[in-house]
Amino acid sequence: MDPAFDDIFTQPENEIFRVVFFPDRIYHSRYLHASRSPRYRYDVDEVRNGPDITAMKGSVYLDGMRLCGVLRLEYRAGRLTELVRERGRRLGSSVNAWVRLLPDDTGLTADATVTLRYDKAVDAYAVEMWDTLEPPEHTHHDYRVLPLMGANAPITRPPSLAPALVDIKRLRRLEVAFSEVAMTTPTGHPVPDVQWDNNFLRSHQEPRDPSPSSDQNTVRDLNYLLDYQRVWFIADSAQVQPVRYRNAMMDPGNPDAGDGNVVDMRWLVQRELGGDLVFFHEVTIPPGVVEGTHRHIGSEELYYVVSGRGRAYLGVDDDPAAARQPIVERHVYGIGPKQCREVVVGPGSTLFTKSGGIHGIRADGDEPLKFVAFLYQP
Repeated sequence: MDPAFDDIFTQPENEIFRVVFFPDRIYHSRYLHASRSPRYRYDVDEVRNGPDITAMKGSVYLDGMRLCGVLRLEYRAGRLTELVRERGRRLGSSVNAWVRLLPDDTGLTADATVTLRYDKAVDAYAVEMWDTLEPPEHTHHDYRVLPLMGANAPITRPPSLAPALVDIKRLRRLEVAFSEVAMTTPTGHPVPDVQWDNNFLRSHQEPRDPSPSSDQNTVRDLNYLLDYQRVWFIADSAQVQPVRYRNAMMDPGNPDAGDGNVVDMRWLVQRELGGDLVFFHEVTIPPGVVEGTHRHIGSEELYYVVSGRGRAYLGVDDDPAAARQPIVERHVYGIGPKQCREVVVGPGSTLFTKSGGIHGIRADGDEPLKFVAFLYQP
């Protein structure tokens, strides 16, 4: 770290905001493939993360001169390991990745399948995609790095992707999906049912049809998106067109269900989020309308009420601080009638629900109840 930042970095009041990678994750100097030779240096431009995924882009320098653009992909394979294990198999020393590059110049958009090999240095499968493997004229690659280069090697040049890697700073987004290798090792037998980690069942919402609960508003995603844009500014969320939902999180027999029970959700940030974050949205519930009570399995959600008043519903024993709140019966989505706690909510109310927890919300009064929510996978 630059010594100029030492005073800022060490002030106790700043420690809560000191959320950083470990030092080697910042400087990227010790474990990238060509760094085994001092002749090579990496200048990392951006790093993005998804579930089990790290994607960094930048430039490679050889003997002090820029050699090429590089995109490095690391994959820790937690999800794919589970899928393969269910079939009675184990992942071997390599996995495949389908990669689509989305640069500023849409004419350079391209995709390819590359091989990631297990790298003990980072405890992950990894590959580096360079725009060229040719050394500059009158020089040569280091003998310690040359064996790592080639087709399906740790350092590779996918021909279809190379043009988009040349101007690496203009690579804005990439989509990726991972699969096991189609041949077993060491026998070489074909795998009859190759498993994919392609963001299974993930989708995002777009306001394509104003009709409540229209299927046209759900867009299936069969890959992970990693976005290198640094900032998104929305001047006024009210200008974002909402997606409308009738009887959200309700079974047909729910007594609160009805044709007029419609909520609006403005999807502000979705696939752009990194890590395990799924979405950030703004929900508007008109007076008398209910978002159904439901249980979270494998995800966590945070509500923050911005305006309006209403009542929220929690599992009876989910929050000890609510032990004195009244108990009411609610229809829990997919479960049926269940005893819940009823709490009053208004501006500033915060409701944090972990996996296994129950929540739902109703708007009371003369104005809509509005809240914002984060959902993520812990």
